[in-house]
Amino acid sequence: MSAPLAERPVRELKELLDSKKLTSLELVRDCLKAIGKRDGKVHAFLRLNEEQALAQAALVDQKRARGEKVGILSGLPVAIKDNLCTKGVITTCSSKILEKFVPPYNATVIDKIVAADGVPLGKTNLDEFAMGSSTENSAFGPSANPWDLERIPGGSSGGSAAAVAGGMVPLSLGSDTGGSIRQPASLCGINGLKPSYGRISRYGLVAFASSLDQIGPFSNDLFGSALLLQAIAGHDERDSTSLDRPVPDYLAELDQPIAGLRVGVAKEFFGAGLDPEVEKAVREALKIFEKQGAKIVEVSLPSSAHAIATYYIVATAEASSNLARYDGMHYGHRTKDKGTLIDTYCKSRGEGFGAEVKRRIMLGTYALSSGYIDAYYTKALKVRRLILNDFEKAFESCDVIAGPTAPTAAFKRGEKSTDPLAMYLSDIYTISCNLAGIAGISIPCGLTGSGLPIGLQLQSAPLSEPVLLRSARMFEKATEWHLKRPDGAKFD
Repeated sequence: MSAPLAERPVRELKELLDSKKLTSLELVRDCLKAIGKRDGKVHAFLRLNEEQALAQAALVDQKRARGEKVGILSGLPVAIKDNLCTKGVITTCSSKILEKFVPPYNATVIDKIVAADGVPLGKTNLDEFAMGSSTENSAFGPSANPWDLERIPGGSSGGSAAAVAGGMVPLSLGSDTGGSIRQPASLCGINGLKPSYGRISRYGLVAFASSLDQIGPFSNDLFGSALLLQAIAGHDERDSTSLDRPVPDYLAELDQPIAGLRVGVAKEFFGAGLDPEVEKAVREALKIFEKQGAKIVEVSLPSSAHAIATYYIVATAEASSNLARYDGMHYGHRTKDKGTLIDTYCKSRGEGFGAEVKRRIMLGTYALSSGYIDAYYTKALKVRRLILNDFEKAFESCDVIAGPTAPTAAFKRGEKSTDPLAMYLSDIYTISCNLAGIAGISIPCGLTGSGLPIGLQLQSAPLSEPVLLRSARMFEKATEWHLKRPDGAKFD
């Protein structure tokens, strides 16, 4: 099989579409063909919207043929994480409790993709309710990393990352609550962007932790990240946390040089637990920035040591509250066993939720319980403020903060599934970004000796995505890591 079109950079695909050298139908069909060949071993997708996708692609091609203006996505296909509501298409959050749930409406980002003439292609696998770092917690089976099918793709947006890394689709959407876009992007060797909190509407995103969740793009090049962000960013009256701020042109300054850029390096990101190969790749990446005229500045984030503990109180407390609605009465799974109202609640939730979701609900319920809320939840909110204070102080002396995205490359399936704490530490470098509400991106910066991807994380102040994307793009322009692809022969 020849290499799928989806392995080509998004910038190239858009140019081919806009110049009429490629039609959206041809591209979508090629992606569907690649999925048919490859996804049996990767399991990135839970379901495909084949008929709807082909119809949408045909509409874009017809619009272009008539000489009408085509939206900025130009007919590009986009895979959708299965915790984003899609009208008339099952949305499960990879949970048995929502196994047959068909939303009567679209998430705002889905409507925006269609309005920009993008093509929603299918729903991707994830850790149940986005709770996990490996996509092993899915009720419908784990996803594999296209670079090594014995290893995990990261999580919770592992399916969305694997779909892009595996050359099955050029763009995808994920959600990031504590690193769920950036960590799988790192482990799969692609770009993953978590925008500032409130930059993108969360309307139609099934909530995990409402003060932390944010939707963002995966792409095989920085142009694609900026392009998809451009299409989906903006205020939405249906989301009370959506910021009513103008959306800049993220593509306008993407290729401008970064001479004079101040790149912060936090010493706290280079401590115990960081794999030597990952540290070496990140240190080499910093030299690339210096060669381009950037200035390396040492910064400190002292409260980041408490980020994991803070996150797993705040996130589980909000999860406990958000998941209370799944009671077996209103919608979702309902037990077939007869019994009292309380019996129905307990059995429906017991049958519908997986082990990790149950664990987090119990942790969150405990943290919010009478007599403990001040000792845990209230204290965690205070530490969260200290974490934000650290970032605000750091950004007084730098424009972006650089460091590793994940402490290691992708680990083998099952390696950490019996040790929740070890799994939680996979997100040690990404969690503080969500607690502070700032922007972050993971970009490929190297390979281990065994050929596994390594990611560089860049973080910037709220609503400063233009400088974040430009910094990442200039690194991409000076290197070839973004052009590396897994060997498709092993899963074709």
